[in-house]
Amino acid sequence: MKRKKSRIFILLAAALILQLFSGGTKLLAEESAMQTKSAMQADSAMQTDSAMQIDIMFTHDIHSHLNSAVTVENGETVELGGFARLKAQMDAQKRKNPNTLILDGGDFSMGTLVQTVFEDEAAELRMLGEIGTEVTTIGNHEFDYRSKGLANMLNSATKSGEKLPELVVCNVDWETMEAAGLSEGQKLLAEQFRQYGVKDYVMLQKGDVSVAVIGVFGKDALECAPTCELLFQDPVEAVKETVAQIQEKEKADLIVCVSHSGTWEDESKSEDELLAKSVPELDLIVSAHTHSVFEQPMIKGDTYIVSAGEYGKRLGSLSMEQKPDGRWRMTSYELKRMTVDLPADEATQRRADEFFASVDTHYLSGFGYTKDQVLATSAITFCSLSALSTEHTEHDLGNLLSDAYVYAVTHADGFDGNAVDVAVVPSGTVRDTFAAGDITVENVFNSFSLGIGADGVPGYPLISVYLTGEELKTVAEIDASISDYMTTARLSISGMSFTFNPNRMILNKVTEISLVGEGETRIELEKDKLYRVVADLYSGQMLSAVTDMSYGLLSIVPKYADGTPIENFEDAIILENGAELKAWDAIARYMESFPDTDGDGIGNVPEYYAAHHGRKVVEDSTRLGDLIKSPNRYAGMILAIVLILLLVLVLLVILVVKLIKRSKKNKRQSS
Repeated sequence: MKRKKSRIFILLAAALILQLFSGGTKLLAEESAMQTKSAMQADSAMQTDSAMQIDIMFTHDIHSHLNSAVTVENGETVELGGFARLKAQMDAQKRKNPNTLILDGGDFSMGTLVQTVFEDEAAELRMLGEIGTEVTTIGNHEFDYRSKGLANMLNSATKSGEKLPELVVCNVDWETMEAAGLSEGQKLLAEQFRQYGVKDYVMLQKGDVSVAVIGVFGKDALECAPTCELLFQDPVEAVKETVAQIQEKEKADLIVCVSHSGTWEDESKSEDELLAKSVPELDLIVSAHTHSVFEQPMIKGDTYIVSAGEYGKRLGSLSMEQKPDGRWRMTSYELKRMTVDLPADEATQRRADEFFASVDTHYLSGFGYTKDQVLATSAITFCSLSALSTEHTEHDLGNLLSDAYVYAVTHADGFDGNAVDVAVVPSGTVRDTFAAGDITVENVFNSFSLGIGADGVPGYPLISVYLTGEELKTVAEIDASISDYMTTARLSISGMSFTFNPNRMILNKVTEISLVGEGETRIELEKDKLYRVVADLYSGQMLSAVTDMSYGLLSIVPKYADGTPIENFEDAIILENGAELKAWDAIARYMESFPDTDGDGIGNVPEYYAAHHGRKVVEDSTRLGDLIKSPNRYAGMILAIVLILLLVLVLLVILVVKLIKRSKKNKRQSS
């Protein structure tokens, strides 16, 4: 895995400093949006008829969502997206301005059943070409099927002979890889990048405007791509060098970056904000990866940052005009929701249907399903996908998914009889939620569509590992203390319950923890006892990295049942009759197991999931007694660090005072 070992350590240090000295900071989104809107209105008032002008439309993080999808937003069931609606809107804009530029920010794959024909059909890239996208870049999920999968996809796209978007990414470090000798995977990608024509940047002429479009792959994107074999240069430095090349070799009026880096609330870690500040020559950044939704653009100097969210639910549209100094002002900006009342292009929908037609035969038949097969009916509208990561509490969706893992493992053919004590589901692995009504195989796959197994079959498999009671407490403490700073790691848990107080000292927030037995009985964790834990392969790999990334401060070592540490997590994959038990299939099996309570022949999601069950209890108290009760071993370590910091600060103050006194004394003596 290409993850920075210092990441959790840095997060811990930053979180501690924030908690001790500043109380934390939050992005004031409404105020920022109002300031941006005012700036755009002021700029608009300065327009001149003779200035160069350009219209741009953009998408990113589409994740194989060729069709519209029913989901939950703000507690409401909505149907959004679909390439057919995107195409209709783009065509309408091009009738107004044929020179409209259409861009995409990457992660165009991995998210629906059409990804299962990713290598052979290259449906996502070909469909981007179908709707008129001119430039895109590589996202971390394009590496989900490993180097061979991405290479095969690019080859299939090229051989289709269809119009495809340009692919740009400026920071692949081929020089270092070639110096070390290319691996087989790197060789495959080098050849297919060459055949496709992947470039650092492209020049496009849109009317009287010459546009340079650069692509870049971010640091966090790389950390989220454990199967990526490529090496990358620092994104900011690579973009700086590319901009310098453009300024030297080209006559670009406008410089745009399609960046798969993203933005975060913490500006010091917000990669595209840092990019805008470090490379002020950029006029526009289309920011992908973090699925951010900017109702108004972010402005850093003369650089605009825009982001439209995921799955093609919104189409970004903007206009820019050149100012007298050669820079650009944004004169209009809109994120248009792709709702069902909008027109849809019939030809585009037919193409999407053609790509989906092979899914039943080529993939689902191996699991005994069809795409539209109804597995269960729900009277519950589950929480939204965003709530799962942003609201730190127990969630109905997380309860359902984690319970599904336990059910599937214990009901699999050849179950070994070893009970599953705990199942964990990080929010970042969940890709969609369930609306009320029929839940189909397609809905279930979309909820957990990531990855590929060691068998080369799409879908991450489940793995079985063992952790001690002490390590399970550490897992809970990481969730309580760290997930606010890394929301994709926020856990939903089956089989364990814990209470935490968000106001307590970091790594000392959990106040109670226990296993949950039959009848919701609470069972005390034994410190050194091994407990069986089930997760998906990706989550297990990330969990195992905690010890290294925190330099041993947080110790979690996944083991086999005999206590031997696991070296290769593919050896811990759960097999059924020799085949991998996929995470999404586990959810489908659980759905199929629900009793038919209304007699229509289809199972019903139990009312159990309409309520919380004390799996994660938030004790939001600032009472002194609640803040200091039951300190754990991390509390002592942190207090020692604080005392050392205070001692150093006192010594520095004493030293400064002595230096000032000495300076004054020297001045008096010299006078």
